[in-house]
Amino acid sequence: MSHPLSKSASSPLNSNSTIDDPFKNLGIVRNQDGTITRIIQYPTTPPTQDLINPILTKDLPLNPKNKTWVRIFLPRKALQNQNNSTKLPLIVYYHGGGFIYTSASSTINHDFCSNMSLQLSAVVASVDYRLAPEYRLPAAYDDSVEALHWLRTTDETWVRDYADFSKCYIMGSSAGGNIAYHVGLLVSTTVNSFDFDPLKIRGLILHHPFFGGSQRTESELRSVNDPVLPIGNCDLMWELALPEGAGRDHWYCNPTVVDDDVCFEEIKRLRWKVFVLGCYGDPMIDRMVGLVAMLRRKGVEVVDHFGEGHHGVTYGDPSHEKFFLRIKDFIDI
Repeated sequence: MSHPLSKSASSPLNSNSTIDDPFKNLGIVRNQDGTITRIIQYPTTPPTQDLINPILTKDLPLNPKNKTWVRIFLPRKALQNQNNSTKLPLIVYYHGGGFIYTSASSTINHDFCSNMSLQLSAVVASVDYRLAPEYRLPAAYDDSVEALHWLRTTDETWVRDYADFSKCYIMGSSAGGNIAYHVGLLVSTTVNSFDFDPLKIRGLILHHPFFGGSQRTESELRSVNDPVLPIGNCDLMWELALPEGAGRDHWYCNPTVVDDDVCFEEIKRLRWKVFVLGCYGDPMIDRMVGLVAMLRRKGVEVVDHFGEGHHGVTYGDPSHEKFFLRIKDFIDI
């Protein structure tokens, strides 16, 4: 389903258009040293290998210095089919949270990845990257690229014995969708200079990706006081995540400002596909549709699906079978 791109509105970011206090909405307090105190504590789920769970999980260190790690999700049936030489697709996943909240152990992220692993019969590697503002971008991108290098070289049995390295997809939700996009660009331009074998990336899956820009779009103006994601919350998250002094047209935030076509030529050469999923009720729907249009102008193969709902609707309800079926169809193309 396609959706016409709304024109970018003329209202600048410094317009006094929001009502609620984004610090209060997000449950954070700014500290004098530039860090934040996170008042909201999201429930977490530990890894489990119990006898009744169809999905097994374990946590493995990525970079002890940075305190980053990876949670692996493996369908139990893979262990039971020892004589089955068919390995499972590998999905490298980056969680959402506006760059400032949640982790791979947060229950909402754990449940999402567990359902995805079950529905897609895939090995899922969920990356716990560093958060802003303590570690501003590109720290999350660096951690996420490092995870790809770790996956291709690890001796971890669940990865080495059960993941199909020739069928790897990079995926993220919300801020994680932004990370997946930028990791894809970074990796595509380094494939020639750094040997990624045996890892073969087939494409990117951008689930409600988090982007922005210096000018409000019509969908952002319509959603100033959105109950799920008020635009003031987006403004504050970008303020905390972007490099010091960077504006909202920095390419980390606004992908349409990039003039360098080298990365897109590499994506085409590598025959990667890009899947963008979004909802019409999302304040960032215009950004997503604009991204799809830009990628198509660059000659990148893009599949899109825009439906009803709000930002993260399928993320908050990971049991959505149709959502996972769309991803399965994309992977099986």
